[in-house]
Amino acid sequence: MSLRDALWDSGHDETVEVNQRALIDKVLARYSGEFTVFRELLQNSDDARSEEVQIIFETQPAEGKENGGEGSSSSNQHDVSKPLPDLKTVLVHRWKFRNNGILFRDEDWSRLKKIAEGNPDEEKIGAFGVGFYSLFSVTDDPFVTSGEQWMAFYWKDKKDQLYARRGNLPPTPEPNVWTTFEMPLREPSPMPTPFDLIRFLTSSITFMTHLNRVSVFLDDKRLAKLEKTADVSRVLLVPKGLNPRTEGGMMTIANISSTPVHIRAEVMKWVYSVGSEKKRILPVVSVPKPSFGGLFSSIFSSFSGNSTPQRTVTPLPPPEEPKTDLLAINESAVALTVYSAQVTTKLDRKFSAALQRSTKKEPPSKLRYELIYTGKRQYDASIQEDSKYPSSTGSIFQGLRADLEGMGATRVFIGHSTAQTTGIGGHMASRFIPTVEREAIDFMDRNIAVWNKELLRVGGILARSAYQFELDDIKSSWGKLKPDSPDAPSEERKALVQQAIHALKFFTFHNSTPSAEVSQTLEAAYFASSAAFPIISSRGIMNCSEIRMPEPSLSTFVKDLPVVPQEVISGARQMLTVLESKGYIKTITFNDVLKELNSRPLSTAEMVACLKWWMKVNADFPNDDRQRLSSVQATLVNAAILATEGDKLIQLSSIKTFTTSRSIIPIPPQGPLPDHVLPFAISKELDYTTLVSVFGWHELTVVEWVSYICSLGGKAGSTDHDINANPQWSEKVLLVLVRGWPSLSDSDKEKVCALLRDKTCIPTSNGMTTPDQAYFPNVNIFQDLAVVSLPSGGAIRGPMERLLQALGVRKHVELQVLFNRMIKTSQWTVADLIKYLASVRSTLSPEEIMRLKNTAAFSKELTAEEQAQGSAPRYQARQLYEPLDVFRSLNLPILDWGQKVKWRGSSDEAKLLFELGLQRYPPLGTIITLCTDQNPQIRNTALQYFLDNITTKYDQYDANDFANLAYIPALRNSESCLAKPKEVFSSAQWVGLGFLVLDPKHQKDASKLQVAPHPHPHALVQLLRTRPPKDAAEAERWFTVISTRLSEFSKAHLQEMSEARFVPTKSGHLAPNQCFIGAQSTNSVHSSLFTFVNFGNVANSFLMACGAKQEPSIEEIAKILLEDPARYYKLCGEPDRYLQELRNLAVNMKLIPSFTLMRMKRSPMLLATQYKPKVDTKGDDLDDEEWDPTYGLKRADEIVLVDDTSAYQAFRGVLWTAPQEDLIEVLYQNLGSRKLSMHVVEEYQTTAEILTSKKAIEVRELVLERLPLFLHEHTHSSKTRISMSWLSSGQNFIVKTFGKISVVTQLRFANQSIKKTRETSAVAQRIKNGHIQLWIAGNTQTDMYDVATSLTKQLFDSPKANDALLLMTILSTDLRSLKRRGYNISRILKQREAALPPSVAPTELPQEPPRGKEPVSLPVGLQPPPLPPKPGAESLAQFDPRNWKMTSDLLNKAGIGSSGASMAGPATVPGTQLQVPPTPPRAPTPKPTSATPTNVISHNIDLAVRACREESGSVLQNRQSMQEVRETMNESYCDVSGTSENLKLAGELEGIKIYVSDDVALRLAKTFVLDNHEGLVRFIHILKPLARAYELPQSTLHIFYDATGGLIAFNRNASLFVNFRFYQSWHDAEVLNGRRNSAFISWYFTLAHEIAHNLVEPHNSEHEFYFSAICEKYLMSLGKLLTGE
Repeated sequence: MSLRDALWDSGHDETVEVNQRALIDKVLARYSGEFTVFRELLQNSDDARSEEVQIIFETQPAEGKENGGEGSSSSNQHDVSKPLPDLKTVLVHRWKFRNNGILFRDEDWSRLKKIAEGNPDEEKIGAFGVGFYSLFSVTDDPFVTSGEQWMAFYWKDKKDQLYARRGNLPPTPEPNVWTTFEMPLREPSPMPTPFDLIRFLTSSITFMTHLNRVSVFLDDKRLAKLEKTADVSRVLLVPKGLNPRTEGGMMTIANISSTPVHIRAEVMKWVYSVGSEKKRILPVVSVPKPSFGGLFSSIFSSFSGNSTPQRTVTPLPPPEEPKTDLLAINESAVALTVYSAQVTTKLDRKFSAALQRSTKKEPPSKLRYELIYTGKRQYDASIQEDSKYPSSTGSIFQGLRADLEGMGATRVFIGHSTAQTTGIGGHMASRFIPTVEREAIDFMDRNIAVWNKELLRVGGILARSAYQFELDDIKSSWGKLKPDSPDAPSEERKALVQQAIHALKFFTFHNSTPSAEVSQTLEAAYFASSAAFPIISSRGIMNCSEIRMPEPSLSTFVKDLPVVPQEVISGARQMLTVLESKGYIKTITFNDVLKELNSRPLSTAEMVACLKWWMKVNADFPNDDRQRLSSVQATLVNAAILATEGDKLIQLSSIKTFTTSRSIIPIPPQGPLPDHVLPFAISKELDYTTLVSVFGWHELTVVEWVSYICSLGGKAGSTDHDINANPQWSEKVLLVLVRGWPSLSDSDKEKVCALLRDKTCIPTSNGMTTPDQAYFPNVNIFQDLAVVSLPSGGAIRGPMERLLQALGVRKHVELQVLFNRMIKTSQWTVADLIKYLASVRSTLSPEEIMRLKNTAAFSKELTAEEQAQGSAPRYQARQLYEPLDVFRSLNLPILDWGQKVKWRGSSDEAKLLFELGLQRYPPLGTIITLCTDQNPQIRNTALQYFLDNITTKYDQYDANDFANLAYIPALRNSESCLAKPKEVFSSAQWVGLGFLVLDPKHQKDASKLQVAPHPHPHALVQLLRTRPPKDAAEAERWFTVISTRLSEFSKAHLQEMSEARFVPTKSGHLAPNQCFIGAQSTNSVHSSLFTFVNFGNVANSFLMACGAKQEPSIEEIAKILLEDPARYYKLCGEPDRYLQELRNLAVNMKLIPSFTLMRMKRSPMLLATQYKPKVDTKGDDLDDEEWDPTYGLKRADEIVLVDDTSAYQAFRGVLWTAPQEDLIEVLYQNLGSRKLSMHVVEEYQTTAEILTSKKAIEVRELVLERLPLFLHEHTHSSKTRISMSWLSSGQNFIVKTFGKISVVTQLRFANQSIKKTRETSAVAQRIKNGHIQLWIAGNTQTDMYDVATSLTKQLFDSPKANDALLLMTILSTDLRSLKRRGYNISRILKQREAALPPSVAPTELPQEPPRGKEPVSLPVGLQPPPLPPKPGAESLAQFDPRNWKMTSDLLNKAGIGSSGASMAGPATVPGTQLQVPPTPPRAPTPKPTSATPTNVISHNIDLAVRACREESGSVLQNRQSMQEVRETMNESYCDVSGTSENLKLAGELEGIKIYVSDDVALRLAKTFVLDNHEGLVRFIHILKPLARAYELPQSTLHIFYDATGGLIAFNRNASLFVNFRFYQSWHDAEVLNGRRNSAFISWYFTLAHEIAHNLVEPHNSEHEFYFSAICEKYLMSLGKLLTGE
């Protein structure tokens, strides 16, 4: 026995409980359709063979209500004194449903109280056994009576278990034939909308098998009565060709019956008055559209199209109707046709069993499939009926109207209407198996889906059959009509067409919902048969294969082919599209057209239509298949025959040309034309360009026409059109040619002339002659000439004249004739000859003109000597000049015009002579040659004529073409002469340099003569090289003049002059690059070493352009110094002067070439210091005053940099050290000096450790407490090795106490090895990367300087001397004193507390006792005003001014102290947050013996200003911090923690570049300059005056913008950057209001601060010194700026 069996035997049974209320609620939840209760009860009634049903709504409770409403009678009487209740709001207490079907049997009573046990009868619709329980959707205790028995349902104890109680009714005299369902409502509620309920009942009763009458009551008033009657059915056979068996073979249609059904309704107007809750279904009207078709696309493809139905416009609200009797009855009726298919089923056993399992009943062996069809007349009648009722309701038969437009109004009935639409125009009903809720067809269950799909295929076959029956009826009626004209069909024929359209639309398949599979399956079965599909055509009902879709362009000449009527295309477009896509119906094919053309000739109008159609086909045809189109076109052309009005037949294939009235040369169609010309009646209707491109024909040309006309000459019957003999026809031909002559090509003109040249086609006074023998009428010199004379008497002018001239008609007598008849007789002068020739100029040929040009037929004016000789030679026209006085004065040959006729240069005769070559003015070369003539009168006249006409006649003049001719009037040493163009200049200032200048009388003509105003720069360079000025005075004059042309010198010229020795000095002529400008240098040392010259400001500017400099460059200074460092040092006179020179080298070290730096590394040129004890001192531990400094020049590798104060104190007597300045130390280190710490090694020696030393604990606590204060003040860039949090945690910092500590220091340098031992109170060390140990001596007081020195070596990579001093001060000073000195103790300790681990407790600041008023200290924590929110800047860090006292003193010095801007706050002097540390002891430095000269300080300031440069990069990384070498004195420290991000170039305004930081949002950065344009311009107008005050180039200033941070300005590689954000916050509002002084003062000091960084990078005393010096030097400029001077 298995374990399960053993457990089963040991268990006990328990019942499964079902919550019946929840079960029924869940079942009812799936019934989502309307009127569910009535739908189920109606179906049950029909299953019970009921013929009548009554539905009663009772408004009174059952207890006080009589059995009103029951029975077939009703009382519609009403007390008029009481108003009728509103059917929308009247409350109903109980529903009652009665049918007169078969009374309940015992099995029916038993099944009634069982849930989910359906009716097993296969003939019944019910299948799931839950229909009755739909009553529980409205009631909790339904009561059922049938016959003499009753059954009531109730919830026992008001809980979830349903009970039924059954009993007998009291006996009645009459037997009870009704089965009644009473439903007391849970609470009174309005009845269902009466109109919607009655419309539902109307649709439901249609498919009921037995139910014929339905009545609806409200109490005793019958609201509506419906009655269905059916006529005799007509049994039909399945149409021939249709397969009555479905695809799956399960179902077969035995026969089909057609039954007319009538439904009559009596409805109170009371029902219509309350309207409907549903949207009224309006009929849809399709908007007619043009006939489809692409032109002849059927040759290789089909037509396609679709149609979208459009709703009619919503009607206007009807006018207010008069009051009516609401109890009056409206009677209406509807007629339908029900097609019913008797179906037999044949299922295999397996499938039948599976279906039975799903439905709980045997599948029926026979069933019916019904389809409601509404014919055209019935459909129109229903719409008309619908219009009689209120617009809010319409007719109650709306649900039965055909849905022709696929609006989803027709449903699938499974007993009653479901939510499933059919997709066609009518309802369908059959034994579909629905889903449980009876709202849809079940396609989910596999077996049920097979059954339902087979049943739908039956519906498709039935629909096809019904369509066939309707079309057969229409065909029968069509055959009975009398023949009528196709263009004017009779009304009966139109009606039959509309019936066919209605049938097509009715059986058009639309998308069905919710399942699209329904309409798809129906459509597939509808078209599954291969039987012919009938459709209405222009010749009646025919099969689709016999008719074609119409093509408008073919209808004119294809008239015998049956086509689909246009009404069908417009009305049933969607169905036609489906038929086309399935191949049932086709468009007109080429064979159809060819058949028509072969059957008969075409008239002129038909031929025009045919040709237009083919042209459109050709235009629409794809280009990649033209070869096939050509063969089709050949067939078409060969088949087409034209029948003309004279019964002449013309084969279309014989046509080659055509004529058109739109032609430029309209050939008269009434005249003779060749046989290959298309008749004009056709060609005038067609586009001639298409005739050419499609058919290959061409327009009949004039040449072809003229050739044809010429061929008719002499032929019999052509006398009227003989161009050789008939003057009238000849004139007509000439007139045609005249109209088109301008448009003919030259070649065509030549062909026409060739055809007519030998024809006697010109009518003249002497008869018909050839063109070359005829003369124009104006040629009347001789009387025997044949002059043209037209028969019509028309004048010979204009176009006719040009035509005749082209044909060869003469306009003048030949030149030879003239010469023979007139010139040889000496009767004509030159003037007479030219006068005649001018009159006939237009007729002269080019050959004749050329002959006249080459003929020496003209004489010139003779001089007295020539007249005496008696010779009169003849000349060509081009050898003579126009007869003018100016040319006579120049002795030029003049045309002899005679004395009789006055010469006029604008006359026609003069124009002809000019054309023949007569010269109007001398050529350019001739006139320039005349300007060099020995005769001054001729020379001056020629020059004046040339100058007067240079712009009009000699604009091609170029002086370079006459460079070797001396024709320019000039002056040489005040004497007149002629000069070549390049030897003379128009500016008189060049006389002093030995150049020729233009004659003053012609200064105004310098530009005309192309005389240069100044010599070329190359000439000036050669002058200076070959003949330099003799002395300084001449040099000053020369250089001043040459400087005016400085902009014209190229870089090559300037370079050449920089090396040419033309500068006169005391030591001879030197090159400019060897000279320096000024009487002497501001540096006396430089004055002794370099040559300085001074020729005045203007001349000096020329020399500077040539390479002279104001001061020696840093490279030149370095080279001079390297040549003899000792001499240079001697000239300086004192160490400080020499040290200043070294500072200059350090500042500009980047400008020194690398090879010079290499020399500097090897040269003993660096100043070093070595200290020696004074003579009278003794001992080792000497004070600073007991040492004497010794200065010397050493190499870099012989000098050390002091970075270890202790080692320096020990070994300074043996070391040469560098001056302890940051700038100098950087120079020395770059040249090879090393730090002292690199030469020193320390060893620590201790005695025994003192354990548990309280001193060690105190020192450790003190260090950990004060170290955060020191690190907060630490400002230089040396990297911190460890963090405070690491040092404070665990055992990372250990303090030990030893009895004694000694430090052994060993120096190894320059072959020296010296050891010194000293005791110390503290040392620190760290082994590798482990913890840090601080050792303190127990035998002495702990020196905090020793502690600080040893700790800074562990904290920093490169500790500074002042680091130890600062840490010592912080360790040895109590917190209260530090606070008084300016340390923000609370803030620093809070920061430390946040950073330290939880185990480390911060030290609390002791409370300071009350004290008196303290001295005023520097202001701390001044907060700038909030910044504007563009582009999102946050609040700034706190800032303090640097030195208010110094600023105040400077402003008072400038005279603007009290009246200037306010000195409080950052609006005046912006700076970074400053703290004042205690004064630490300074390491000893060399003491100067005298004050630094002011000229040295001024020189350094000039270097700083000149060092400023423009930033060229578009993206730059701002300086994160400044390297700090050494703090030299008690100075303030800058907090530079707020830095800018990477900057990117955003644009440029007024020559100043603008950058934007990366922390600004990209979308704001892109438009920053544009968005802040006005503010930026105001800021620039503050900076530009300040730049002029500091003598700064504007390009050295840059503006940047960042979103956050405290960076006001910075100096990047000598480029100055200022922050627009601070200007915008502090000053822009004041500047906008005209108050600019505050901004000037603030940014004046900011720029001075940044300029000082060009000399000193760190913020130390030296930087502060130069900052003050710069402010003082330019303070007067600031004062002028503030006072507006």
